Amino acid sequence: MEKSNNKLLLFDFIIVIFSIAIAIVLVQTEALQKILTSTKELEILGSFIAGIFFTSIFTVAPATVTLGQIAVANSLFLTAVFGAAGALIGDLIIFKFVRDNISEHLKETVKNKMVSKSIRDLYKYRLFRWSTFFLSGLILASPLPDELGISLLGFLRIETKWFIFISYIFNFLGIVLVGLIAKSL
Repeated sequence: MEKSNNKLLLFDFIIVIFSIAIAIVLVQTEALQKILTSTKELEILGSFIAGIFFTSIFTVAPATVTLGQIAVANSLFLTAVFGAAGALIGDLIIFKFVRDNISEHLKETVKNKMVSKSIRDLYKYRLFRWSTFFLSGLILASPLPDELGISLLGFLRIETKWFIFISYIFNFLGIVLVGLIAKSL
């Protein structure tokens, strides 16, 4: 069983590396910037597309700039509504991958370790779970990599409906903050 689990973890690791490579190519070739700048005049579509890219550590910088520019030129509220919807889509893709694959494989890996018992003991405390939800939400709202916050939520085995709620609300708040900062500059 452990040998099979190690193969699955290796497969997940390869997928993550491949995703990082694609993101780096998009940023290095400036393809991402061209996509984002070509849609920024279209408030709703531009906000939605920039929101999708607002979720990854490798694409958050150009997406943040684009969302700020859209918010300055258009309605901050609409930018945040549609940007958060795009970010939710990006987060859901990451969440499904993390929750269904990586978190299960990591749980299997530490299953028989002493650390596992300590982690299971922490999950019993409501304060720990709520703190984890809130910390994950703050990570989703910030320019920090959403992958970190999503991993926390995936490891807790949060239901998809609650993930959608947390992701949308905190991405909305993060985009509003980006828009307010952009408007003040």
